[in-house]
Amino acid sequence: MTDIEAEERPRIRPSTRVVLHDLAVRRDRDEWIVGRMATRTFVAMPVVGARAVELLGDGLSVARTAAMLREETGEEVEITDFVRDLAALGFVARIGDCPIPDIEPPRASLPRLRPPHARFALHPALPVCVGALLVAAVTALICRPGLRPGYRDLLWSPHGSLVLFTGAAAGWALVLAHELAHLVTARAAGVPGRMRLGTRLQFLVMQTDISGIELAPRRHRLTAYLAGIALNLCVASSLVLILALADTGPTAHRLLSAALLLALMPLPFQLMVFTRTDLYFVLQDLTGCRNLYGDGLAYARYLSRRALRSLRPGRTTGADDPSTRLPPHERRAVRLYSVVLVVGTVACLTFMAAVTLPVDVTLLVRAARGLGPEHGLAREADSAAVLITLGGINVLWVVTRWRNRPSRRAAAVT
Repeated sequence: MTDIEAEERPRIRPSTRVVLHDLAVRRDRDEWIVGRMATRTFVAMPVVGARAVELLGDGLSVARTAAMLREETGEEVEITDFVRDLAALGFVARIGDCPIPDIEPPRASLPRLRPPHARFALHPALPVCVGALLVAAVTALICRPGLRPGYRDLLWSPHGSLVLFTGAAAGWALVLAHELAHLVTARAAGVPGRMRLGTRLQFLVMQTDISGIELAPRRHRLTAYLAGIALNLCVASSLVLILALADTGPTAHRLLSAALLLALMPLPFQLMVFTRTDLYFVLQDLTGCRNLYGDGLAYARYLSRRALRSLRPGRTTGADDPSTRLPPHERRAVRLYSVVLVVGTVACLTFMAAVTLPVDVTLLVRAARGLGPEHGLAREADSAAVLITLGGINVLWVVTRWRNRPSRRAAAVT
């Protein structure tokens, strides 16, 4: 740190008082979650840290806060460094007479949607209604097996480009509705939320950042995490009941069946918890882990380095096991998750290299060859549709991956 930087930092004396921004606090097991909803910045603190925040927020000086903590805990707490840490997080508005520059809060999606507008999403009766709708649909499928859709229903038209475009449009509409369910539920809990494109391994996805939901009660947290899956199940169940009760023609029946399949197809992806899907956040919450993915990745890297060292005798032991710094309940979950993370990631990337990539390249090459004056109009239109749809998705994946690379963090992104 230079002399100029040291002079710019406000001096913290024993008599200094600080003014904190509006902070939210929630107890979680043996720690406290402290955060600022405006900037979506949250940290886990021990009990003494949360108590220090409370005392500083009540207007006590640095010296008085340290004295109170010493009386209550019998330990010496370095409040000066603690205040600087809070300021670095954006939790401090003023130190003494010196205001602290504030950081720009992230933009929220649909800012006009207020918590009172979305309160219905957290009503206790809503999960009961979802469950009843799902039971009714399952009962209809059991009683009438002919309603079960098959892959041929996706090919409802002989024109491949029409099937491709309508499938893409319906699929992305369902993806948007899925993420909107997360956003609405989080907004009902007072969390701003932001929807954007993202990547999970080789997949292009729409994701919703609902950082701040960590401060909500567990029922609200789990509801926000599972809202997207519930939306897909509601859409699929409604389509099953329409097929069972309405007298539809053959084309309408196949269109409804195709929409039913499109609503159900994303659900197996949710089981891929190694890509931080909705069920990953449910798993992380139920296991009480702070950063299941990050800690699991760190442990997997430690094991890989240890395996490499065992193949090279005489090498130093290197870094210690990072999981030993975690509480016992987190340590067990992280070690198990690291196995799922490695196996799942390797399987996904292997499938991409062996199947997905060759298929995409073949389709793109065929589509490129199908363009030209020597081919008919129908062939050219079909080739153009493949190039626009498939090529556009791959280009969008690359652009999204590049734009999001600096901002990888352990936020609640469903």
